[in-house]
Amino acid sequence: MTEAAGVENAKAWLVVIDMQRIFAGPPDDWATPGYARVSEKIRALIPLFGRRVAFTRFVAPENPQGSWVPYYRQWSFALVPPNDPLYDITAEFETAGHPVVSRTTFGKWGAELARATEGTDEIVLAGVSTDCCVISTALPAADAGIHVRVVADACAGVSEADHERALRAMSLYAPMIETTTVEQVLAEGA
Repeated sequence: MTEAAGVENAKAWLVVIDMQRIFAGPPDDWATPGYARVSEKIRALIPLFGRRVAFTRFVAPENPQGSWVPYYRQWSFALVPPNDPLYDITAEFETAGHPVVSRTTFGKWGAELARATEGTDEIVLAGVSTDCCVISTALPAADAGIHVRVVADACAGVSEADHERALRAMSLYAPMIETTTVEQVLAEGA
């Protein structure tokens, strides 16, 4: 690791996107293949970032508005209160001491996550799904001037093809959004 890389990463935050029961597996309609695999990868990253880890949760709104109305007609099983166990972060993640940002939108970047990550200028994204909530978080974060690193092998999509398409789309935003691997992040240190 170069000295510049160590200084640059000293303030980076790991943002763990939506590692929740609703996406973990059957019987839910939103199960993300590869959830268990990326869960292991994310758990390997967390110690590197120490207290600089934030978790996000996708939750349903109390009263869907606009295009969310037909969305929740289609996915009515998910229209439950935010404290429903369906929206819990899965048990393998210890969130105590880490900020947890819950939003009713696919994208998690906004004032809440900016505050939770203490004004950092770099976030490292991992989680599910690459082709929905990860890309929807990466793009507005980059627009806000945040350098975004997406850990490709610590993310999973609805399918492998969708995962790869989302990574390719995000790569178009380089150098604002870059892809990396768990091995590279661990080698660079935080």
